Amino acid sequence: MYAIVEIAGQQFKVAKDQKVFVNRLAVEEGKKVSFDNVLLIGDGNKVTVGAPAINGAQVGAKVVQHLKGDKVIVFKKKRRKGYRVKNGHRQLLSEIVIESIVASGGKKTISTTAKAKADKPAKKAAPKKPAATKTKAAVATKAAAPKAPTAKKAPVKKATPTQDLSKSTVAQLKEMAKAKGIKGISSMKKADLIKALSK
Repeated sequence: MYAIVEIAGQQFKVAKDQKVFVNRLAVEEGKKVSFDNVLLIGDGNKVTVGAPAINGAQVGAKVVQHLKGDKVIVFKKKRRKGYRVKNGHRQLLSEIVIESIVASGGKKTISTTAKAKADKPAKKAAPKKPAATKTKAAVATKAAAPKAPTAKKAPVKKATPTQDLSKSTVAQLKEMAKAKGIKGISSMKKADLIKALSK
C-alpha cells in the first residue's frame, strides 16, 4: 500500500515504514504527527484518487529527528564586471518515519489557515453600520469641542532711538518700514532700510 500525501507544501509518495526527509516541521522529536491531505492511495490494483484530497484518508508518521541538509553553494558572477558572490545554504529538514496509511475513518484536523479563512467572511459582513455611527459621533465631538485660540504673531518692533537697527534682520526692517509707511521697500537693501528708518 502506498499514498501520495502533501507534507509541508511538498508532495511525497510514501509507504509504511519508509523514512522521508521533509521541510522542517514544528513538532518536537519523538512526537507523532498525522497528515490528512492525502491525494492518492494505491492498494494493489485498487487506486483511489481524491478531488483534490480523499475524505477521511490519513497518513500517520513519527518525527525521528530534526537536522540540516547538505551544504549548497550559491555562486553568482557577472563576467567582466568584477562581481563575484559566494553564499552557502543548508536547508532545515525533519526526518520522519511513516507508521500508518488509513484509507478511510481518519479524523480530519482543521489547519489554522482554514480556520482563519472560515472566520474572515463573518468578520467582514458584520460591522458596517456601527462604523457609520462612529463617524457621526466623531463629527459631533469635533463640533462640540471649543476651538483652540490661534497663536498671534509677535508685534512688529518699532524703531526707537535706543534700538540698534543693524542687529535686526532685513524682514524685520521691512516690517518696520511698512508700519511707518515708507514706500519702495521691496527694492531696498539693509543699509537703505536702516537709513530710511533712522530719519
